[in-house]
Amino acid sequence: MTPDLTSGGPAPLHSVSVAGVVVREDGRVLVIRRTDNGAWEPPGGVLEPAEAIEDGVRREIFEETGIEVGLERLTGVYTNTSRGVVALVFRCRPEGGSVRLSDESTAVDWLTPAEAADRLTEVYAVRVLDALRGGAAPAVRTTNGRHLSG
Repeated sequence: MTPDLTSGGPAPLHSVSVAGVVVREDGRVLVIRRTDNGAWEPPGGVLEPAEAIEDGVRREIFEETGIEVGLERLTGVYTNTSRGVVALVFRCRPEGGSVRLSDESTAVDWLTPAEAADRLTEVYAVRVLDALRGGAAPAVRTTNGRHLSG
């Protein structure tokens, strides 16, 4: 059933999150170990109301890592069907700042693509690998939160 937002019908069931795969000149990617669950993943989070997508990506990365970034391109759209989250992931480049921890991260590290593929769970590792593909159209993938669907 499609929500009818004009008549005060049910609210949409998905939230939007944003994340950045920050790639240094040496090819290493920026990842965090989350405080809440200990998982390694690219920095990101929920887009705030009335926030531009690009601003949300920059804010989330800076808040979680201390790194300022420039966005290069959208690399993937990922739907987590178990949590009702649509994630927009961008390839980014570091432009300033210095690595630091936050309330949301217990570790921040620059990993090689192989290290990222090994350390991150499947649904986050694929986001990194999709971002590293050159010039391709954004990936569109569905997950159950732990594994890719289909």
